[in-house]
Amino acid sequence: MRAWILYSALRLGLFAVLFGILYALTVAAFPTTAWVIAAVGGALLALCLSYIFLGSLRQRVARELAQARGGTSPRATVRVGSDEDVEDTIRGEE
Repeated sequence: MRAWILYSALRLGLFAVLFGILYALTVAAFPTTAWVIAAVGGALLALCLSYIFLGSLRQRVARELAQARGGTSPRATVRVGSDEDVEDTIRGEE
């Protein structure tokens, strides 16, 4: 199975579980807005937990995406120091 499918499924499942728990806890106190509270809270908690516990899988996804792109990064096309050269040219013209 591709890593991004597993990573996405785990994050979505984590959100669904947290949403269900938070909804069950808040529906009695806030009957009209419980789903909003549960959605926002579930999203934030799922983000934090996936960042902590799914780091190795996230790195695998990043490696697979880099390989699919051909191993080039967007920074590779930018010449290092080009803004310094422009500044030096401007200072020399003054």
